[in-house]
Amino acid sequence: MTDEIRLVLFDMDNVLCDYDRGKRVAHLAQLAGATSEFVYKAIWESGFELLGDSGAVDAAGYLRGFGERIGYPLSLEEWVEARRRSMMADLAMLEIVGQLRGSVDIAVLTNNSTLVSDHIDTLLPELRPLFGPRIYTSARFKAAKPDPLCYRLCVSELGVKPEAVLFVDDLEENVAGAREAGLRAHHHTSVQTFRQVLSSYGLPGGQ
Repeated sequence: MTDEIRLVLFDMDNVLCDYDRGKRVAHLAQLAGATSEFVYKAIWESGFELLGDSGAVDAAGYLRGFGERIGYPLSLEEWVEARRRSMMADLAMLEIVGQLRGSVDIAVLTNNSTLVSDHIDTLLPELRPLFGPRIYTSARFKAAKPDPLCYRLCVSELGVKPEAVLFVDDLEENVAGAREAGLRAHHHTSVQTFRQVLSSYGLPGGQ
């Protein structure tokens, strides 16, 4: 069945890496001399982060607005460092990615501003050797998951038909959005269940 899936498209946070937003928020709060609750509300509850994810503001505007909202002139280096501290590679998943590489195309689609893809070698250096340039943030497509447009533009960029793509994400709403866009999709909950899905498609890394 490997001819049916030409591309496995991965979400990043909590799929290819463990993402602890609490650590990121705490570090930002320390820089700003504010509480974690204040920072979280200013960025994530306010809807500002979605503006970055959807490309409604460019990278410079996103960084500037981020600092304005937390009341601190946040530098690019500080933003990157706060993000880096919150991420730890999931080595078991990356091992599977390595096994898949020779049989199907692989790529990443993550809801983030372009700052993440621009600085991925600092944030999560384990990705580049596996995925090369195929590490996409939603902001590049001016749409964020679960908007079906985000997936359609991404797979079009990759030159693959939606029905030939297996998308993997830890959030059910993003899985639903991918299916609406015509992709096959798997709700990621564990390495073991992902291996079972790969096996059902006859792909390497399965069990």
